[in-house]
Order: sequence, then C-alpha cells, then structure tokens
Amino acid sequence: MECCGNGRERAADLKNVSSVRGISLWASSIFCKTSTKLSPFESVPEATVKSRLVCNRLMAFRTDTFIFQTLILIHPMTVEHVLVIPTPVFHKVGHFQGFCDDIDKYLEVILDPQHASYRPRPEMEQDPTFKQLIPYCVFRCDGEVFFYQRGTAQGETRLHAKRSVGVGGHVSTLDLNSHLSPYLEGMRREIEEEVDIESGWAEECVGLINDDETEVGKVHLGIVHIFDLEYPKVTPREKSMINAGFAPPSELVRQMDEFETWSQICLKYLAELEAE
Repeated sequence: MECCGNGRERAADLKNVSSVRGISLWASSIFCKTSTKLSPFESVPEATVKSRLVCNRLMAFRTDTFIFQTLILIHPMTVEHVLVIPTPVFHKVGHFQGFCDDIDKYLEVILDPQHASYRPRPEMEQDPTFKQLIPYCVFRCDGEVFFYQRGTAQGETRLHAKRSVGVGGHVSTLDLNSHLSPYLEGMRREIEEEVDIESGWAEECVGLINDDETEVGKVHLGIVHIFDLEYPKVTPREKSMINAGFAPPSELVRQMDEFETWSQICLKYLAELEAE
C-alpha cells in the first residue's frame, strides 16, 4: 500500500492512490498505461494475471459507459440511475451472508460490463432481483475507527438515527463524466460530499458485505475500503452526520445494537483484526 496526499485534497486525489489488493491497483494500472497524464507514482506494482484481466474488464466498462453516456445526452433521464448487477450473477459467483474477504473472485465478475448496468434508483430500492453496488469506506487511525450517527436528513429513511462506521453511497450516472472508472469516481464523489479529511492516508479494498436479512440489505451489495489515516482528522460535511468521533472497534461492538447492519458486520471484522 502507498500513502499519498495531505490536507483537504485527500478525497479529490482519490485517483492517485495505489493499493496492494483490490480495485485501486487495477484502476491505477489502467491510468498509468492509458492516460495522457502521467501517474503521480514513478512506478505501479506489477499486476497479477487475474488483476490484468480485471483491468481489461474495467477498461471495457469505461467504454460501455461512454456509449451509455451518449445515450443519456439523446434521452435525458428525469430520475437518478444507479449502478447495479443482477442478483443471480452475485449468487452464481457464490452467495454469502455477512462479510467476505475474497474480493478478487467477486470484483472480477460484478465490475464486468457484461453484468453491470444503470437503472432507476426508485425501482431498484424495491427490487431484490438486482443489487446496487455501494462503496463503503471506513476511516481508521491508530486502531480507532471513525463513527457517526445518521440524522433524519439523509436519503435512506430506513437508516435514520442509526450509527455507522461507513461513508459512501451509490455509483450513478453522475459519475460518467470523469476520466476515472465510474466506480472510483462515485467513491471519490461520495467521500468528498460527506466528509472533510485533513490527513494523509492509505487505502485498501478489503472485502464485501451482503445482508439479505434486512429490506435495505436485500437490494444492496457493499464493497468495503479501509482508509488508514496519519491523523484522526475526519469532519462531517453533512449536517445530518452527527455525534461523530473515533473509537476502538472493541469498544463500539459493545454498543452493536445502535449501529446499522452493515456497520455491525464491519465492526465484527475490525474487532477480529484488532484482537490479532
């Protein structure tokens, strides 16, 4: 993993981060080989054969979304369209409940443009035959993780008043205008909208979350990223994010019932890491 950036530019410079595992490495490999701008890194770790295959799929995904973007210009949409995959595709790779750290197997499939598409969010929120892909970002510093409470102004009413350790949201057609992959641009945008990070950091994609035991979980699939910070300086930008702070996972798990289900799943994973 590599750390880059300082101050308020962290979220805006998400494209500059390279990690040992996960989509950030794949995306960095693409940018270094295809962008007209040079990467801020002098070199990027050599990708595995599997990672190079995923690079190709991400590049194809960017090509397909360019075509989709052109269609949007011809036929403007009046509702938000979000990135989804058919639930049977996820099940075919291997259904699980809770947390799974086998990211390579899943990301290779769910980010394949053959399966991913943009569909109206209001319909997708009620349709368990599709999974909406959600970057779910956890900020950690010296073993403590960032947490907050969701106010009533946040969009997902089913999560109001719940505490959370995750920052992120939907990847939508708003994210098609960047030189980044739509997924990475969506993650960058959501972080920038929700929090102000005044610290250097290193990021790693560590796993996926699936929860079919709740109504909101049935229609979403979380992709978990851990941001290890130099300093515990994360400030909510949204007024609906209240009672924020940092605490050890072992302390937060004792208040588990106060957290949304995805955060409960993440906290169990983080507490296990803390105990190792």
